[in-house]
Amino acid sequence: MTKVVKKNRPQRTQRIHRKISLGPRFLRAFEFAAEKHKGQTRKASTIPYIAHLMGVASLVLEAGGDEDLAIAAFLHDVVEDCGGEPLLKEVRRRFGARVAKVVEDCTDADTYPKPPWQARKEKYIRHLMAADADTKLVAAADKLNNVRSILSDYRAIGESVWSRFNGGREGTLWYYRTLRDVFLRHKRNRITRDLELAVKELDALAAGGAISDGR
Repeated sequence: MTKVVKKNRPQRTQRIHRKISLGPRFLRAFEFAAEKHKGQTRKASTIPYIAHLMGVASLVLEAGGDEDLAIAAFLHDVVEDCGGEPLLKEVRRRFGARVAKVVEDCTDADTYPKPPWQARKEKYIRHLMAADADTKLVAAADKLNNVRSILSDYRAIGESVWSRFNGGREGTLWYYRTLRDVFLRHKRNRITRDLELAVKELDALAAGGAISDGR
């Protein structure tokens, strides 16, 4: 009888996910963000602004971000939209220097009225180019959530969506294309890959809309 020798098949290596611990600080950050952004909504909608912050925090955690970065995701707009420099000091006191640094780096204006849109966005992009990995992760999650919202609204109302944005159609497309390119210069992750796809889809929809409008 011929003996059958079984070949050893290479075992698949399972991806090990680092356990992320979320404690009382995380809950306090959510409550802090909900209180500071109370009454605010997303652009031209009735959606509470906290929905955006929850979406960004979810993306950060799904990409492997830790508690500090999830907290920074909750708070990334609090300086810009809720009180400027004094709020940054409060964030640093309540949640620590690392969280405060990411929040500061994600802020494109801490004064009111804000500087002109184009100059403000160009300055933010230059700053983001030199930002650390923590900031880039939270910032990319923020932009991905924004682009997905624009896509959803575009499908619902078409070209009129651009009237919501200070940069208009061309400025908004330029901004997200440029940010995509900045993020893709560095090591890719699930957020930057999804952002690339989302911006590509937005470009395609906008091109189709421009053709139908006779542009």
